[in-house]
Amino acid sequence: MNISLAFTRIFFLVLSIFFITTFMLSSQTGTVLSNALWGVGLGTLFSLMLFGFDTLFRRFNLRSFNIAIIGLFIGYLMGQALVLVFDVILDLSSISIALQPQTLEIIKICLFLFGIYLGAIMTLRGADEVYVSIPFVRFAPTAHKKKDLLVDVSVLADARIIDLSSSGLLDHQLIIPRFLMKELYAQAETGDEASRSKARRCLDVVKKLEAVPHLELRFNDTDFPEVKESMGKLVRLARLLDANILTADISRVQMASVEGIRIINIHSLSNALKPLMQTGEFIKIKIQRYGKEPRQGVGYLEDGTMVVVNGGGNFIGEVIDAQVLSVKHTSSGRMIFCNACDDETLSHDLAHESYDDER
Repeated sequence: MNISLAFTRIFFLVLSIFFITTFMLSSQTGTVLSNALWGVGLGTLFSLMLFGFDTLFRRFNLRSFNIAIIGLFIGYLMGQALVLVFDVILDLSSISIALQPQTLEIIKICLFLFGIYLGAIMTLRGADEVYVSIPFVRFAPTAHKKKDLLVDVSVLADARIIDLSSSGLLDHQLIIPRFLMKELYAQAETGDEASRSKARRCLDVVKKLEAVPHLELRFNDTDFPEVKESMGKLVRLARLLDANILTADISRVQMASVEGIRIINIHSLSNALKPLMQTGEFIKIKIQRYGKEPRQGVGYLEDGTMVVVNGGGNFIGEVIDAQVLSVKHTSSGRMIFCNACDDETLSHDLAHESYDDER
């Protein structure tokens, strides 16, 4: 307990005892000594109750307190509105004649409490969108949560976004602008064959994203009619919402330094999650074409990683065993360099590994 908190508690303890003891001494019942003792006891008990509430709401920060106060105020206005509407209905009808006054009061109390509860709960649920503000100044929370992600059309055309959203990493973050949805609907109806196919695929992905549990995909209605290009609208919306942009178009990444908006590329995320190959590890790879060097073959893993196999040029179209030499990281992903293994080398290495395991 720091000094300021201890001083505050002692100060309120003294105040509580002083005021309650003064009130008890001013009463006409009992002796002065008994009233003083009652005042000291009740003041101490009241102070302990205050300290208990302080401990109970220790994790209730100032912003949460402000949100709760705003919620109660909004709920109070909503409750008053409901009661006023109910009074108007009673004045215009004969319902009040058939009901007892006590019943009418209970109904009004229930409506008032319902309005307060609804206003408080809705405000608490939308706490991240509520800011305490004055004209030209907005006080946002300093410990800001994860930024929202504005979805680009290129992401909607990539079905991997469905698996990524199902992982739970993007819950409560994805936002799709309405102007992108309007463009997709227009392309699905009046575009050429390729555009219609892409637009329908994007709309299908949107439907699947809406069905992902706990994702809570959101749509934003803000539009910028003076801006014709969709990417320009997306950048302006990202600035307005203080959000990032999720894209699958590599050319979009180059706009990040120019526009001042952070652009997250789903391809970079995919490359970062590719499994690493260890030097000396054996893999099976299908040689699909010749490499740049003599007797060199090139194959691809299931995730698209290029595998360059020395000595694999003689096995085009075949699945061979290869031993990893090194893994090179490039701007477009990873490249794995291997040596083709003959049967004798492979059996010798596997026997050596099994011998080491037995040891």
